Amino acid sequence: MERLIVVGGGLAGSEAAWQAAQRGVEVVLYEMRPHTMTPAHRTGKLAELVCSNSLGSNLLDRAPGLLKEELRRLGSLILACADETAVPAGGALAVGREAFAELVTRRIEEHPRISIRREEVRAIPEGPTIIATGPLTSDALAAEIANLTGQEYLYFYDALAPIVTYESIDMSKAFRASRYGRGDADYINCPLTKEEYYRFVDALLSAETFPLRDFEREIYFEACLPVEVIARRGRDALAYGPMRPVGLIDPRTGKQPFAVVQLRQDDLAATLYNMVGFQTNLRWGEQERVFRMIPGLERAEFVRYGQMHRNTFLNAPALL
Repeated sequence: MERLIVVGGGLAGSEAAWQAAQRGVEVVLYEMRPHTMTPAHRTGKLAELVCSNSLGSNLLDRAPGLLKEELRRLGSLILACADETAVPAGGALAVGREAFAELVTRRIEEHPRISIRREEVRAIPEGPTIIATGPLTSDALAAEIANLTGQEYLYFYDALAPIVTYESIDMSKAFRASRYGRGDADYINCPLTKEEYYRFVDALLSAETFPLRDFEREIYFEACLPVEVIARRGRDALAYGPMRPVGLIDPRTGKQPFAVVQLRQDDLAATLYNMVGFQTNLRWGEQERVFRMIPGLERAEFVRYGQMHRNTFLNAPALL
């Protein structure tokens, strides 16, 4: 193969372009951003992370951690850049999202066998091509893929968690710790009593959300449910989900809190923290009102609000 086209400059597309180029193939990498933006991206950088800045477990006794180590030994660009821009996250591999995207972009731009074209691909190219546009594929290309595969593409709703500034967190109420004392105290934890938890859940359940499209049903990715959707499944659901307190001891009481909201470092300078597992579709004003009920976040400054976006995907088992 003398020439390969890769459409999409996310994690998969960037890695595919890098691996092919490293093996002597001339690669043309198409990325439509920043000229055509998606509902979730904010920049034109390659490999921009729009949801969590965590790439999952880094422990070798866990499947994701073992996979990462295999990728490192195979010369993965994404893992090399992630390791260089890692931020404290206990046993997980988390990155400073801006530094990570900047590093991947620079490495791709500097590769002599990769040419980047900043334009939208609206039809499937001729010749050897990798389509790596992911769940935020443009409408035109998604329709082309649907025509090729002979099936209507499917969709689900995904959501982003809010990010707050470190200086706005009240550390007289929050404490640093990782679950079960594993590794360093990498997370900031906001503890809630039983009474505080149920007041928070009641406020969350009554909060106003952004409406979805009238003709679409609420279909969510189960591993990334909005907190208000989890709360609708039962008033205790959050306490057994993203607000579970297991493995955490509040040093001020010497006891395990009734519930906890964890914050994870989001940038290399440690000025920003994201609310772990707090994906949401609440209106922005409601996010401020409800999330500031969390002890330690009463004066939280939000630099990014949570939001929801529509993802498309192929039903791969049926297609294959």
